[in-house]
Amino acid sequence: MRLPAIPRLPLSVLLMLVFVQDYAGDAGVPLPPARPDLQLTPVPLFPGEPARRRLGALSYLGGVAIRERGGGIGGYSALSVEGDRFTLVSDLGNVLRFRLALPGEARDARGWALPETGNSGWSRPARDSESMAHDPATGTRWLGFETSNRIVRYDDALATSTGMARPPLMREWPRNGGAESLVRLADGRFVAFAEIARGKLRGTRQAVMFAGDPVAAPARAFAFTYRPPRGYRPVDAAQLPDGRLLVLTRAFSLPFYFRNTIELVDTAAIRPGATIKGRTIARLERPALHDNFEGMAIVRERGATILWLVSDDNQMVLQRTLLLKFRVDASRLPPAR
Repeated sequence: MRLPAIPRLPLSVLLMLVFVQDYAGDAGVPLPPARPDLQLTPVPLFPGEPARRRLGALSYLGGVAIRERGGGIGGYSALSVEGDRFTLVSDLGNVLRFRLALPGEARDARGWALPETGNSGWSRPARDSESMAHDPATGTRWLGFETSNRIVRYDDALATSTGMARPPLMREWPRNGGAESLVRLADGRFVAFAEIARGKLRGTRQAVMFAGDPVAAPARAFAFTYRPPRGYRPVDAAQLPDGRLLVLTRAFSLPFYFRNTIELVDTAAIRPGATIKGRTIARLERPALHDNFEGMAIVRERGATILWLVSDDNQMVLQRTLLLKFRVDASRLPPAR
């Protein structure tokens, strides 16, 4: 995700505060260290109120601010969690993988750049990976590339590309507005939400449901539209054990304020040409922690449904990489429609 349009003077000030990394490679893209030095700092959900842990239908279980010392990258827009192993992918096409134990211990941290996928130039825009889906049975991963509206399939190690497609229903999505969200459903279907591509109805965003692997059969799909809360855009999604989706939405306003909602969407409502909307189950806004949250993952842990969120710091000192853990309290969720 790139920041929305900002008036010239504030933007010039913000650009002066950008944390510039060392650059490497012909493409001019900062490359991650192979062995990142991670500094983790526990964070309360409500600063100044450590005992306060309720956020709508969610219960806060802990979280950390991640700082990568000695040449870290940041900018993480996609998240996957398997047990204690975390995989974060940045909008520069870089990967950070580590094992985490709360309240704040990371080990086995590794960093690397995604392999080139045959895209001419493999430039910074071509590397703009914003979303990730995962098949836990095979380890296969799919990444959505926003600027070029591509979906690329990888092995579990994100070291080898096994295919790439530009689905027909996504080809006309605008630059910097493509597959910001990509989720694989338990039945093998996939859903992609556009961040910016507008639907025919005011306030809606285009979306696509794929019948299966979007790389193997990119044309086996249908279009629908999603209506996020007013002023918000969809930035990620994940499936609950009951089959419904949680959709993460984000809004930005001056002088420099990000906020998010988490929307509950009935998957059964997704049909060709339909316009769907969710019901808000939580808000990340003042006085709670708030930042540019763009990555979401749902896992099961000792019978509980766990939601993880990660924020994209845009490589700016005004923001942080936050990794937060919540329990989804099923009794507080609205019933299925």
